[in-house]
Amino acid sequence: MTPAATGARPAGQRRKPPADVPAGTAALASVPVIVGSLSIAGRSRNVAEARAFVASTLGDGHPCLDVAVLLCSELVTNAVVHSDSSLPGGIVTVVVLSLGGAVRVEVIDNGSASSIPVVKAEVYEPDGHGLFLVEQLADTWGYSQDEVGTTVWFRLAGEAGPEPRPVQPGQRAQSRTQRPPAPPAR
Repeated sequence: MTPAATGARPAGQRRKPPADVPAGTAALASVPVIVGSLSIAGRSRNVAEARAFVASTLGDGHPCLDVAVLLCSELVTNAVVHSDSSLPGGIVTVVVLSLGGAVRVEVIDNGSASSIPVVKAEVYEPDGHGLFLVEQLADTWGYSQDEVGTTVWFRLAGEAGPEPRPVQPGQRAQSRTQRPPAPPAR
């Protein structure tokens, strides 16, 4: 079998950096560090918990704090409104990663058979501006879909300030899971 067929790389060949990594920072961004994750029931009342999670994960002195909290709020709201995460048992997961001076936030939902993330062209509508904000405020953003669901992410470059603290060996990542209540017995 060839290395390509097995997914292995030939000796000495380096992995290409992700598309959202600026040129010249590949060495720093080649090892993203998950600094926290949170899974919540896909309900609008839980959007505030996602905001608080991102705020506490980044910390008060982080230069990306306010924008990261705002954009996370928009993406979690979109996940609840436009995906199957709002159905009974639906989950939305928020993951915060450190990328060598930058922060990446991913919002993972249960996907939808009827919609994909799209920036609306009509700016005078009363709603639907979440991805417009992401597009305007994030350094880069994107989404991917698979059989499990949709992941929408954004990356913010931190000019200065403390990095989120990576998890130390033997230490558990900051992670909380709130499962939706079980359906009533019939």
